[in-house]
Amino acid sequence: MELLGLHHVSILTGKAEKNYQFFTKVLGMRLVKKTVNQDNTQSYHLFYADGEGTPGTEVTFFDIPGLARTHQGASDISTVSLRVKSTDSLHFWKERFEQYGVEYEEIAKRANRDTLAFKDYEGTRLLLVADNGEKGVRAGVPWKREDIPLEHAIIGLGPVTLTVGTPEPTVDVLTNIMGFRYVGSYPSLAGDHRDILVYATGKGGSGAEVHIETRPDLPKVRLGRGGVHHVAFRVPNEEEYNKWASRLNENSLPNSGKVERYYFKALYFREPNGILFELSTDTPGFATDEPLEKMGQTLALPPFLEPKRKEIEEKLRPLDLDETL
Repeated sequence: MELLGLHHVSILTGKAEKNYQFFTKVLGMRLVKKTVNQDNTQSYHLFYADGEGTPGTEVTFFDIPGLARTHQGASDISTVSLRVKSTDSLHFWKERFEQYGVEYEEIAKRANRDTLAFKDYEGTRLLLVADNGEKGVRAGVPWKREDIPLEHAIIGLGPVTLTVGTPEPTVDVLTNIMGFRYVGSYPSLAGDHRDILVYATGKGGSGAEVHIETRPDLPKVRLGRGGVHHVAFRVPNEEEYNKWASRLNENSLPNSGKVERYYFKALYFREPNGILFELSTDTPGFATDEPLEKMGQTLALPPFLEPKRKEIEEKLRPLDLDETL
């Protein structure tokens, strides 16, 4: 029983329209599912991914208009990485960020990989990570856009960085319950702080890593727009998902119990520093209710919400994704 790597991250946005423009028009990702937050159906839930909605490539957003900004701190998923093929790709993205006025830093080494740090318009801390032929969890399928060459397109999720005050409790859950293994460390670029610890699962590589930054000097994060709500890890199928549900309970780890999301099955729990983790199945996937070529074009609802479609649509605010950038 082994987690395969990262499944998705979910982030909060104050305006889905601008969010859509940034992640599709600037970053070139594909909107593979336009649906609702199943726990609050008056809110949109947008899923961006590679060309086929492959598990391990998904960045999702809960739309909450009027949401206050995030106050960064500890107990936080502080950085989300996105994979590209090579260091040459990072130079392409530097030029593109200049073109679109995106805030970015210079290319720098993190965990022995070339990386390019940047932020979206709501301050979400993002990182492009160059694969450069590294072995590990396979990348996704680039989404074709005329203005982004396929060899430079985003091809999946890279490492997530967890910023915590005390790393030991988080490490204990990652290694002793979730099966991650320690693979190294690297110096922090944020000043004179402890080295960042690197843990991997499955076949390893950037699509299967969690990085832990120790910052006891920081107050606890206050999540708002641009903040990362949770990170999900890949479970290959329902059989292993059932085993993970039992494992969490056997280890007395408080959790959500089994949650049916239709596109995947989920288990939620908080590690000791309060960061929300999710275990999500690769199956059945986003093409379950829409043809692959038409994913994300209309409001999709899982079967258990479909009978309430009229009521849900009446309470949703109008969403114009055709706004110009």
